[in-house]
Amino acid sequence: MHPFISIVFSLLAIIGLHVSVQAAGNPPERSIERTFVSLLTVSNGLKWGSWGQREFCPTGTYATGFSLMVEEPVFWDNTALNGIRLYCVSRTKDLSDLNKEISVQSDVGRWGKWTDIKWCPSGFLTAFQLRVQSNQGIEDDTAANNIRFNCSGGSLPQGDGTDWGEWGNWSPTCTGRGICGLKTRVEEPQGFEGDDTALNDVLMFCCD
Repeated sequence: MHPFISIVFSLLAIIGLHVSVQAAGNPPERSIERTFVSLLTVSNGLKWGSWGQREFCPTGTYATGFSLMVEEPVFWDNTALNGIRLYCVSRTKDLSDLNKEISVQSDVGRWGKWTDIKWCPSGFLTAFQLRVQSNQGIEDDTAANNIRFNCSGGSLPQGDGTDWGEWGNWSPTCTGRGICGLKTRVEEPQGFEGDDTALNDVLMFCCD
């Protein structure tokens, strides 16, 4: 093949790869940044891993549902809760028609599968509680195992996580209309001889 033609094909391949990566990235409607009025934290999150990027619902929408990425119990090196995904809807949207909801998530571990979505029957997510297994020493650590939320309508939807560990204290309640974003702390895979824990902690953002 002529060298010039070969270069052209190489450039086209690179451009095509770039387009594919762009298409697989964040949805264009998702906000990278959004003004928030309060930050919700809990005291029982663990410290392994690093914080991911904060992710927000699009402006004018708030989280009214969530799903979890959970690894089912295995013989050894369980990771339990790997990820949290928020489902965002407009405050004017009829909750009986949720076929166009937008989801956002921060960093996610690599194990498990996404559970069914849990919805607030009315209102938005306004506070959360995290189930965490404390440091197990030489035994298998799992860190965060499950989460549940308070809805502004009064219900308390709980995720389909695992039951190791204990529930900690509730976060403060949102200042503002409801939860509009999150940021997760996730430990990277530790290799063959390491102890994987995946998700360790989460922060929630609230917006007017």
